[in-house]
Amino acid sequence: MPSAYIIVDMLISDMAQYKHYMAAAPAAVAAAGGEYLVRGGRFETMEGQWQPGRIAMLRFPDFDAAKAFYDGEMYRAARAKRAGATQFFNMVLVEGV
Repeated sequence: MPSAYIIVDMLISDMAQYKHYMAAAPAAVAAAGGEYLVRGGRFETMEGQWQPGRIAMLRFPDFDAAKAFYDGEMYRAARAKRAGATQFFNMVLVEGV
């Protein structure tokens, strides 16, 4: 079964509030069998016009595990801590090879 990846592009507007989310989200990711591959860091747009604010990328054992993470109680609680901390928070789930 192929792994699944969550890719996030966000623009943080309130870092103090966002730190509450950052403290809660990793436990929810780990509990669902996921791991962070990218969490912020340096980036460069190689082609196109995309200018992301901050990027995160997570890997899960499969698509269903990633969905369970997102829909799970632990991550719902983490998302609540993020409320009002970002100008945008775009998240996609994609199945890998």
